[in-house]
Amino acid sequence: MQVDFYQLSRDPVEQVLPAIAARILGLGARLLVVADAADRRERISQGLWAGPPESFLAHGHAGEGNEGVQPILLAPTCVAANGARHVALADGVWRDEALEFERAFYFFDADTIDGARASWRILSKREGVEPRFWRQEGRKWVQGP
Repeated sequence: MQVDFYQLSRDPVEQVLPAIAARILGLGARLLVVADAADRRERISQGLWAGPPESFLAHGHAGEGNEGVQPILLAPTCVAANGARHVALADGVWRDEALEFERAFYFFDADTIDGARASWRILSKREGVEPRFWRQEGRKWVQGP
């Protein structure tokens, strides 16, 4: 199971997540986006709407109905009512339920870096888990320490 740690230093999650979501949808897969706070989920929703019309990322919110048909579902917990096998933890909080997915994307910033470091230490020792670290360098993402 692969866990990608994304350190947000330049752009907020609502600007970064759409590109990753588009790649997942391009693979024919579904995505669950988890953030506890409703206002953060709303900002992410706006980010998914913000691209050009040809890059529109269809999505819905847990609890609004029709969750099962949503290619991207925004939710406060790791319950994939849309059948997603990919999860994005978009609020800087690690949840062990993410390990039940095929792949997890863990976004954190300066305010949540301590939790990310602790999660890295734990996950890097777990059998079957491959953590990878990504950081922003200008407008690009580079892998590494």
